[in-house]
Amino acid sequence: MKILRSLSSGAVRSLRSWKGVLIIWFFSLLLMSLFVIPMKGMVRAGFGNSMITERLLDGLDIEVISDLGPFLKSLASYFFSGFFFVIFMGIIVNTFFAGGLFNSLKSSSGKFSVSYFFRACARYFWYFLGMYFMITLMIFVFALLVVGLPVGLTVQSGTGPGPVTYIVGITTLVIFLAAEAVFLLVADFARAWLVSAEKPAFFKALGFGFSETFSRFGSSFPMMLILMIIQSLFAWLVIIIIRSWIPGTGEGVFLLFLVSQFLIFMKILLKAWRYGSVTCLMEENNITN
Repeated sequence: MKILRSLSSGAVRSLRSWKGVLIIWFFSLLLMSLFVIPMKGMVRAGFGNSMITERLLDGLDIEVISDLGPFLKSLASYFFSGFFFVIFMGIIVNTFFAGGLFNSLKSSSGKFSVSYFFRACARYFWYFLGMYFMITLMIFVFALLVVGLPVGLTVQSGTGPGPVTYIVGITTLVIFLAAEAVFLLVADFARAWLVSAEKPAFFKALGFGFSETFSRFGSSFPMMLILMIIQSLFAWLVIIIIRSWIPGTGEGVFLLFLVSQFLIFMKILLKAWRYGSVTCLMEENNITN
């Protein structure tokens, strides 16, 4: 079956490109460190050796928060500015490395080469960045029309929560998730074509993404749904682990850090599995044409 062949081949290709996944993980850790380490320094400078941290361990204490005074304002300002900086740089970093990862997942890529990986990252960066913003804009407009508009009309009707509201909410959510799978397919097919084409072209790649998605919908859409479900289950597992693990010692904190970094590595590996599966499906479709 074409779906199973693509999934199995994508898994093998992602494991073969583990060095690329490791590079992406390392730079993701470095990016987060640029935010976390200064934040930690600010908190230490503000709290010092006071008993505030111990009081906060028992829960949110409004009196403690109000006592922080101007420090709380500067801390909040740094947090939000740093948060948006990390989000922006995360988009840039992930887009940059996606080119190298897609290129290493081709059947013709051969043995993984770090220098070849970074050359592909640089070569396809602007194509992939434009693809990211184009697909994101499409998803935003679709969500606004299909989700925001019906929900907004339902809320303005003044009927309050009821069966109709729940039906509209669930229906629009299902439609949005299905559409998200389609848009991801378009983006992945377009990027897989870009790294395989002798002469990359942005709009030609985007057109190929739509054409390949809908002409092979019977195989591509179920495969993407399977991958999205697996990624969602993994994300749910990560949340359960992090929420239930409350370290009480320094060794426990360090172990939690190691486990969290391993989970991040696995998340990137799952994304590489998706890229490899879509690339394999595209190559197989081209062979059968």
